[in-house]
Amino acid sequence: MTDQIADYLFTPSQDGDQNLLREGVAAGKIHFVGNVMIDTLVRLLPMAGGLWPRLSSDFRLAEGGYCLVTLHRPSNVDDSAMLARIMDTLTEISAELPIVFPIHPRTRERLAANKIKIGENGNLQLTDPIGYLDFLCLQERARLVITDSGGIQEETTYLNVPCLTVRENTERPVTVKLGTNTLVGQDMARLWEETRHVLAGQARRGEIPPLWDGKAGRRIAEIIKTTFL
Repeated sequence: MTDQIADYLFTPSQDGDQNLLREGVAAGKIHFVGNVMIDTLVRLLPMAGGLWPRLSSDFRLAEGGYCLVTLHRPSNVDDSAMLARIMDTLTEISAELPIVFPIHPRTRERLAANKIKIGENGNLQLTDPIGYLDFLCLQERARLVITDSGGIQEETTYLNVPCLTVRENTERPVTVKLGTNTLVGQDMARLWEETRHVLAGQARRGEIPPLWDGKAGRRIAEIIKTTFL
């Protein structure tokens, strides 16, 4: 509804343009400018990189030698049986690739409420939530990211880090078409299979989508400036 009444629509990827045209939005209102979230990542990445010595020490990590996990969506954490299957699979994966899991309060509460036990092999680290810069640093140096977050699918695509998304669909299809993202749904056998591909050096090779260059905000500002000034 918002798209239909808006005068200017700024899209992060070209499939957004196609969707809007199919919905009957006039082409003159649509402006392909790139992804503003990547602007933030590009600006803060150098700062985040400086945090690696502390983080690698705190979590006992080697660059490229761990998996980073986030999970918070109701479809994964509110279903106790599903959450138990995910945690069992993560415990198995951690025996081959250490995992750091900054755990969302919602997920921690569900684990406790459902008395879901976590494997104790020492390689699955559940931590409190961490700040954006710390998380960005860990993303950049991870061997693999497992998530159900939308934004992380975009960030890993830019960072060229393999991403396995525990969802049946995504609102960021460009990360699957062009990027490093693979949808595994809630199929834990598929999650394991794709993880083994990454460990074997067979991760999908992605590319950065067009105009994900840290300059989307400038392009938006220029369009507004040209129109109103």
